[in-house]
Amino acid sequence: MIDLLELSRLSSAVGQLLLRRHLKLVTAESCTGGLLAKAITDIAGCSAWYDCGFVVYSEMSKQNLLNVPASILSSYGTVSQKTVEAMVKGALVKSQAQYSIAITGIAGPGGASMQKPVGLVWFAWLSVSGALKSEACNFEGDRDAIRMQSVYFALKTMEELLLQPI
Repeated sequence: MIDLLELSRLSSAVGQLLLRRHLKLVTAESCTGGLLAKAITDIAGCSAWYDCGFVVYSEMSKQNLLNVPASILSSYGTVSQKTVEAMVKGALVKSQAQYSIAITGIAGPGGASMQKPVGLVWFAWLSVSGALKSEACNFEGDRDAIRMQSVYFALKTMEELLLQPI
């Protein structure tokens, strides 16, 4: 079971890696509803490495705040690789950060389909250099468990990406 202490440890580790490189992070969240931003801003001094966060739950907010094209949303839906990649790009453009994380998914209990079940979450990470990574996970559990696992996975992957040589 992932808890807030583990999220705090990971957030701090990501922050230290960003600080060493004099870089900042921006986040764009849908199904996690700001939980990633909370995990980050729970760390004292995070303003040195965290620029801002976007919580974009509706299609309209994804379009207006992150410039996600309506054509992507209508063709692929809000929970898709194309959408999360557009979110991560939009967040980076709209911020002063050099790294971006985006999350969109179905935390449940409703909103699922046969093609997109509860627990399906898409992630994307982007650096200002253009290095883009996106990945989907299928998590199990209730709404809170899915959201916690999503934030953990987003931070853990960000940590791994930052540990790679520049």
